[in-house]
Amino acid sequence: MPQDGNSRYLRCMKTPRYTPLALSLPSTVPFVGPETQERSRGKAFAARLGANENIFGPSPLAINAMQQAAEEIWKYGDAQSHDLVQALAAHHGIPAQNILVGEGIDGLLGYLVRLLIGPGDAVVTSQGAYPTFNYHVAGFGGALHMVPYRYDHEDIQALFAKAAEVDAKLVYLSNPDNPMGSWHRGQDIVAALADLPEGALLLLDEAYVECAPTGTAAPVDINDPRVIRMRTFSKAYGMAGARVGYALAQADLILAFNKVRNHFGMNRTAQAGALAALQDQNWLTHVQGEIATARKHITEIAAENGLTALPSATNFVAVDCGQDGDFAKAVLDSLLAQDVFVRMPFAAPQNRCIRVSCGPDEDLALFAAALPVALAAARSACAADIAS
Repeated sequence: MPQDGNSRYLRCMKTPRYTPLALSLPSTVPFVGPETQERSRGKAFAARLGANENIFGPSPLAINAMQQAAEEIWKYGDAQSHDLVQALAAHHGIPAQNILVGEGIDGLLGYLVRLLIGPGDAVVTSQGAYPTFNYHVAGFGGALHMVPYRYDHEDIQALFAKAAEVDAKLVYLSNPDNPMGSWHRGQDIVAALADLPEGALLLLDEAYVECAPTGTAAPVDINDPRVIRMRTFSKAYGMAGARVGYALAQADLILAFNKVRNHFGMNRTAQAGALAALQDQNWLTHVQGEIATARKHITEIAAENGLTALPSATNFVAVDCGQDGDFAKAVLDSLLAQDVFVRMPFAAPQNRCIRVSCGPDEDLALFAAALPVALAAARSACAADIAS
């Protein structure tokens, strides 16, 4: 059939005209969400213990505030998140000009990388640390340099030494750490800043700090230009679906975010919920107790199966499966097949572990029942591989 001119034009046009950087990137996402996995497998998980969510939920006051705010969802959210920023300033005892609210830490990471990193700029992180940060760096053409963990902790000295070696503009450190749950004392991080090379900014991700022992939060001077800290309402406050995070930094850096951020990106309902959650510290204390109890329960389940749970300052526990990443992946696959959703670190040697979120007794009971079956299946598969 003859084609008209418009059809021939459409066939010849090479649109959209992606940038060379976009063309060089793989079509991947940092994490495959549990909903995606449920659709693929054709059924829901019985226990959702893999997404580092706070399964104990948000403050009832936050739920009520969000329900009321839904009546005005026809309005855009406050572009300055004024009420929440003011409350955070009072909570932390710092000026409001040192605080920025954004669409979760993930959104703030993207804005920060956009502000600082161009093609070829050096960025330092740990091998196997939070992959969403790496995703943003790659998306802006940054050059990632990685150092290994040391005894399942992020190695601050190695990070800063690598930053000096490559003239890094940005250094990423999470404290407490994801995926291992390990942590450094805040005072030790502040002391180590003496070794941070000039011109490098330390991005200190404190997403799990409310779950951690006293003294974990780094007592950084809010006007120290070498550090930006990031916090979230997704973990201890139980509002992962609301996407509310915030940054604490020198006022000039906070102001610079206005050049690149989505000014109306914050959901009005989420703002109301975060404000109410912050004001309900009694609920936070309750959740912290539930997390501590669940960590102990996961540790006991691991021990009953001959495994070792790593000490954790987060709302999850890394369980050492005692062999290599292939064995841990076999354990993981069997747990998934038994409808128990967990995850595992993706870099050796940390990938010898599986990572289990803290949850209520009924969810952990399902994990406890599934784990010995998963270990037996993994050992059987390992024996078959050796025999072949």
